[in-house]
Amino acid sequence: MLRRSRRSIAAALAFAACALGGLSFAPSAQATIVERVVAVVGERPILLSDLRHRARPFLSRIYATGQSPAQIAANETQMFKELLNRMIDDRLEEQAADRARLNVSLDEVDKAVSNIAAQAKIDSRALIAEAKRQGLTEQDYRDELRRQVLEGKLVQLRVRGRVKVSDEDGKAAYARWVKESGAQLDVRILALRSSPTPAVQQARALLADDIVKRARAGEDFCKLVEDYSDDTQTKQSCGSRGLLSMENLVKEVQLAVHSLKEGETTDPIHYAPNGTEEATLIVQLHKAAKVPTFEEVRDQMMDRAFGEAMERQRKLWLGDLRRGVYVDVRL
Repeated sequence: MLRRSRRSIAAALAFAACALGGLSFAPSAQATIVERVVAVVGERPILLSDLRHRARPFLSRIYATGQSPAQIAANETQMFKELLNRMIDDRLEEQAADRARLNVSLDEVDKAVSNIAAQAKIDSRALIAEAKRQGLTEQDYRDELRRQVLEGKLVQLRVRGRVKVSDEDGKAAYARWVKESGAQLDVRILALRSSPTPAVQQARALLADDIVKRARAGEDFCKLVEDYSDDTQTKQSCGSRGLLSMENLVKEVQLAVHSLKEGETTDPIHYAPNGTEEATLIVQLHKAAKVPTFEEVRDQMMDRAFGEAMERQRKLWLGDLRRGVYVDVRL
């Protein structure tokens, strides 16, 4: 729920996945906010108001899930615990940076803004404007980037030298990747929108059966998608959303394509995610699942293994920092 990665946090603060809207954390008019200390790191306190301020984008994400009040409350509690731990780590890193005489200049923060904007293919002004639109001040966003850059410097100084990656590490990362992501396949989906009118529903069902027969007889599935699909986003791509793992497909489609061979078409699939029929899907397997060999993805897997090793060593290093400083959590 709360990503530990500094890069992920910084990116999340800038884009709509963490939209802040008009969220307010003030309680009702009858209540009174009482400031208190939620943690002490060395001799420096972390205040409840500091924690609430940093929590705004994450709370927004929780509130947008539409879950029950009880589940939202549980997620809030977990998020606050994780975020407080992150803030404690930030304080420890600031102290370590002071001892190492490391700092982050304004130019380095500007460069970080420019790099993220370039990755998002927008200009820096648009990036800051998007952050402001979601309720963050420019300073909030720049502070997060400053923490990210500072941690990067510390990791290079204190952690990078501890990491050695071998072929065996790469192969282990490959095995985990195969287990997590599975093989990728390309399916083409023709979607027919449902109708509340029984007569129209019957006509759509007959149309779906006819489309399946035509596809199985060898008619161009791309042309069928173009002529009949109600999914405007995939009309120009033959109903395809590119290579996907089986886990990325809805269960109904997973079950239907599991035993298909390339070029084969499913029977009409009635897709009803909310308990009522919303669409009829016709799926053709364009490219069968294929797991690349380790040698085919060797560079990516070695990078993955290196990243995993860096994260393990970073956590060990932070643990060492905690053991050398008084830390009192009062949340």
